Amino acid sequence: METTELTAAQRAVLAQGFGPPQFASHEETRQYRKRMLAAAFRLFSKFGFDEGVAGHITVRDPEKEDCFWVNPFGLHFGHIKVSDLILVNKQGEIVEGKHPMVNRAAFAIHSQIHEARPEIIAAAHSHSTYGRAFSTLGQSLKPITQDACAFYEDHALFDDYTGVVNELEEGQRIAHALGKNKACILQNHGLLTVGYTVEEAAWWFITMERSCQVQMLALSTGIAPSEIRHEVAAKTKQELGNPLAGWFQFQPLLQRISREQPDFID
Repeated sequence: METTELTAAQRAVLAQGFGPPQFASHEETRQYRKRMLAAAFRLFSKFGFDEGVAGHITVRDPEKEDCFWVNPFGLHFGHIKVSDLILVNKQGEIVEGKHPMVNRAAFAIHSQIHEARPEIIAAAHSHSTYGRAFSTLGQSLKPITQDACAFYEDHALFDDYTGVVNELEEGQRIAHALGKNKACILQNHGLLTVGYTVEEAAWWFITMERSCQVQMLALSTGIAPSEIRHEVAAKTKQELGNPLAGWFQFQPLLQRISREQPDFID
């Protein structure tokens, strides 16, 4: 996790041992990341972010850093267990896992994001309802709520939809549009978020989806929503939009899915 993005108070919290757990071995780190990945898929299913075979969340392997873990092609988010996850290398080959296929779009997009952003551990994308609807507007999220401020001056718009992402070149263009931001609105497509942990990337997706919903509801009144002024939005983004905040906001959801669907860990 990049501590340069945190306040002094937040760095002090991390120094006291609160935050993403640290492990002594690659294997322990790998198992933890895979558990969080399976939990994120179960939550995405619970929130209705699944749409047929579309959608994917990835996490970088802690040892083989040019490989990432991802959901197998054609398996429902709500059924995914740790043992279902597959490890894919930079050539798109499955090097570990019992399932035979990877979603080509998942590889085309996520391989390029992980390559362009070596500091990023996880990335999330799905065809969620409000994310797709909002993406057709060709605009960014406005700082009209406290929650939306997490993305203030920290998300991009990729405004050149050319069809299903099957080629690496398209993934490269998406990664270029994302830049150093935590999120990107893919016009006529949906949302994409990244993070220093699976928990953070998944939370940004969940709260961005809801912020898209809120902005569209506000716009539907026919009244221009009031925007939070720059200095307040920037301060709020620093408090709510940093990696530690993203990780922590995911924790209540993790508690919920762990109690309701403990079978994701096998």
